[in-house]
Amino acid sequence: MRTTELIKEIEKLPVQKRIFVIERTLQSIRRNEENSQMKKATEQLYQDYTTDSEFTAFSDIDYAEFYETR
Repeated sequence: MRTTELIKEIEKLPVQKRIFVIERTLQSIRRNEENSQMKKATEQLYQDYTTDSEFTAFSDIDYAEFYETR
C-alpha cells in the first residue's frame, strides 16, 4: 500500500481510532530510535570494553572464591 493510500484509509477512521494509530506509530518510532542509539553506543564502546583494563578490572574477580565472615 502506498503512503497516500494509507493516509486516505486512516482519514476514513473515527477520531479515536486515528488517535490510536498515531500513538502506536509514535511508540514504534521512539522504540526504534532508542534501539538505534543503544546499538550505536554499543558499537562505539565495544573495543574499549574488550581491551581497556579499567573497564574489565572487576571481571577478573568474577570467579574468585569469596568467603563470608560472621
